[in-house]
Amino acid sequence: MSDIPLWAWLILIAAVLIVAVLAFVAGRLLSRLQAQNKRRDQAIEKRNERLYESIVTIAKSMDQGQCPLSEGALRLVVLLDLRVDPGKPDYAERYEGLHTMYERIKHMPTHEARKKYPKAEIRKYDDEREGYEKELEDAILADVRQLLKDFS
Repeated sequence: MSDIPLWAWLILIAAVLIVAVLAFVAGRLLSRLQAQNKRRDQAIEKRNERLYESIVTIAKSMDQGQCPLSEGALRLVVLLDLRVDPGKPDYAERYEGLHTMYERIKHMPTHEARKKYPKAEIRKYDDEREGYEKELEDAILADVRQLLKDFS
C-alpha cells in the first residue's frame, strides 16, 4: 500500500460498499415501481375496455330506439367521465346534447328513489323528462351517432 493509512482504506472500502448496497436497493425499488406502473396501466386499459363496451352498447341501443334518450344520456355521461385517457377530451363540449340532457335531469329520482315520492310528483318528473327528450332528441341522436363514430 502506498502512503494512505489503513484507516483511510477501510473508510474507502466501507463507502464503496455503502454505495453498492444503495445502488442495489435503488435498482430494486425502480424495478418494483416499473412493475407497479405496468399493473396500473393494464388495469386502466382493462377498465377502459369495459367502459368502451358499455358506452358503445348504450349508444347503439339509443340509436336504434331501444333505450330512452334520457336514461341513455345519464348512463353515457357518467361512463364517459369515468374513462381514463391521456389528454382526455372535453366530452361535455364534444357531446353537448347528451350533457345538456344530463344536467337537466340529474336531480330527478331514479330506481328505488322513485318509490319514495308521491305518484303525482313522479308523473311531473316524467312529463318534464319526456319534454326534454322531445326538445333535445335531434341533438342527442346526433351526439350518439358522433360518439359511435368516435368509438369505432
